[in-house]
Amino acid sequence: MADNHSYFYSTDTDKQTLHRRIVPNRTQIEKQQERWNDLCEYLADVLNKKTGLSVASWLQGSYKFHTQVRPKNKKEEFDIDLGIYFKWNGSRDDSKYSPLDLKRMVQNCLVEYAKETDDATVVLDPPKDRCNRISFTEGFHIDVPVYHLDESTDTRSLATEKNIWEDSDPKAIYIWFTSLFPEKDSDQVRRLIRYFKIWSVLNLDNPPSSILLTVLVAEAYIQLSPEKTAGDDVGLANVSKLIQDRLATSFSVPNPVDETEDLNRLSEMDNHHFVEALNTLIKTAGRSVAADTAASAASIWSEVFSHFFPAPATETITSNSTTTLSNVLFVPRVRVTATSKTNSGFSRQDIDKLGPIPRDCDIEFVLLNDSDLPTDSHVQWIVRNEGEEAEIANDLGHHVGINKRVAKENSAYNGSHYMDVIVTIPMRGVVGFGRIPIIISFPPVPPRNPKKPGYTRIRKR
Repeated sequence: MADNHSYFYSTDTDKQTLHRRIVPNRTQIEKQQERWNDLCEYLADVLNKKTGLSVASWLQGSYKFHTQVRPKNKKEEFDIDLGIYFKWNGSRDDSKYSPLDLKRMVQNCLVEYAKETDDATVVLDPPKDRCNRISFTEGFHIDVPVYHLDESTDTRSLATEKNIWEDSDPKAIYIWFTSLFPEKDSDQVRRLIRYFKIWSVLNLDNPPSSILLTVLVAEAYIQLSPEKTAGDDVGLANVSKLIQDRLATSFSVPNPVDETEDLNRLSEMDNHHFVEALNTLIKTAGRSVAADTAASAASIWSEVFSHFFPAPATETITSNSTTTLSNVLFVPRVRVTATSKTNSGFSRQDIDKLGPIPRDCDIEFVLLNDSDLPTDSHVQWIVRNEGEEAEIANDLGHHVGINKRVAKENSAYNGSHYMDVIVTIPMRGVVGFGRIPIIISFPPVPPRNPKKPGYTRIRKR
């Protein structure tokens, strides 16, 4: 049996694992923290002056739960939820400001903030029904829901575009979660939530909400004995089965702190798609556990986690250890050619590797021995990017194509990158694997946003 769990998570932070590849890196974490701190300070100050009300903030959602995941591609953004709370004691209607008044006031403040801020890109207009949104150049946005807080009763209400207050208490569900899983016991369940979140956006056109997945995973996880969570791959399989069994009985998922609220807002069709995808995930886990090689297991998990799932290192595949391909039928031979798009005199070519090369090159991969492919085999090309630049750009790879003799890419980021060639035969699994390293190391890239010395430098004035 192949070693699966170490490809999901490792305490070695330098090791390429699924978990490492789906979470923000340290630079992204620091940038997000710097930004929401500054925005929070700005909004509290300006809104207090405009309304005369005491204004507080509270992080919520994935960022608060420590279950944030990387966007599935560079066109999408990390999400942060920053609640803004206008405080007065008594009824939420005991104010001269309506829900829409306060929500529009926050929208106008975000617009002014964007004008004063170097790296703010756009304020969503019209705003979402239950929040306002501002995006930033570093690949993330901050959603700003607006609340009334009555501190005397510790109750909260959410302002909406329909000019009504909704009962909503993000703090209560966070307390519920942390009471189930104290900080010291929460690492694995938080990782499993992250796996489900990235899996859902990769495999479903209309994925479940983050809070729905959080509750489903948490309530399944607490039912499992330690041996059924011995390794993240095993835990993922067993949690998937419990969720599937639960949804087969009812699609309703009550809010654990307010059972009158159904957290599942998917349509009936989307719920059926969700259950079908869970069934595929469960079967994938079973096939991977039964695989006898690291390359076979990685290829199987890549069916549902795409380029985020790491491939075994080249030396692991080509060694004589027990993790090698036990039934190699084909060894890919690939000619790699890079041609600069900005320097007509630059071209490099090699076999099964290339580099160092500069950025802004067209790269062509040609399978030289395709005539030797086994009967009924399929060739799959997958780009897996590594390195700080690719992580900052939220571009860790993608599928290039299936059953193609030629694949084309380009060099965009400094670092070590790979084109993986996977050859499979139905019912037999992986029968050939090639990993082509592409080293892109020059010229150096100037920082997109040089680090500022303090919050006072973030805004222009």
